[in-house]
Amino acid sequence: MKMLATVVAGLVAATALTAPAAAATTKVVTGTAKTGGTPLNMRRTPSPTAERVGSVASGKTVWILCQVTAQQVTGTVRTTNLWDHLANGSYVSDAYVERPATGIPSCPTASAPPVQPVEQAPAIPAPAKGESWQLPVSAGLVSGFRTIARPSHDGVDLAATRETPILAAAAGTVIRVVCNVSAGSCDVDGNRNLGGCGWYAEVQHAGGIVTRYCHMVRRPVVTVGQAVRKGQLLGNVGTSGSSSGPHLHFEVHVNAPAARANAVDPIAFLRSRGVTLR
Repeated sequence: MKMLATVVAGLVAATALTAPAAAATTKVVTGTAKTGGTPLNMRRTPSPTAERVGSVASGKTVWILCQVTAQQVTGTVRTTNLWDHLANGSYVSDAYVERPATGIPSCPTASAPPVQPVEQAPAIPAPAKGESWQLPVSAGLVSGFRTIARPSHDGVDLAATRETPILAAAAGTVIRVVCNVSAGSCDVDGNRNLGGCGWYAEVQHAGGIVTRYCHMVRRPVVTVGQAVRKGQLLGNVGTSGSSSGPHLHFEVHVNAPAARANAVDPIAFLRSRGVTLR
């Protein structure tokens, strides 16, 4: 147990896991991190927005003590709401772990986060003739739409790196270019203690659909009233506003103006248009 205490104490600096001493007395199931290349983040609690306390390289072993049900994540291995509680005290999404199909126990109820109600979104309209859509960035999903852990999250977070080009998901007209932050400036990195989307743009598309692109690194390169084509540059990924690191927060609304009442799941919306987030 002395070795395990040492591992936990050094968790913040961890970049990979080593076999824990706890394995000698506790049933531990081994799995393999599979992310497609980037490290798998270890979190203090079972949520993509929880404090990052380390990482494990893709292809390396993880030691799983038990599993909890929390926020659903679509990963490289599966889509699941299971999170693996590791022997060093951290959590990783089971969506990125290859492991045995059976033999992993559920964690005690106290380990699971409280269940919160999730507001139902309106129906996604059928695509109109001639619609053409694409992903705004090529990046993995790190936080979903209105999950149990984040019921007020009206979009999805895509793990694009700083300065990644943000592209219009479809042709349309720019209707908003906004700096939205509760304090300070959008021209500096934000943090989770702030409120607001930072630098963002909205584009209105055929049928009244509106897309929103948040946390840009600087003012969007487009202007209100400008017509844009599918795939046209809108701005670049940053971390302005209420943000813990560079990523794109992407929303889809089925009517203008964009509001919580007309937000829909961007992943389901794009899937209905033949576009899949991988």
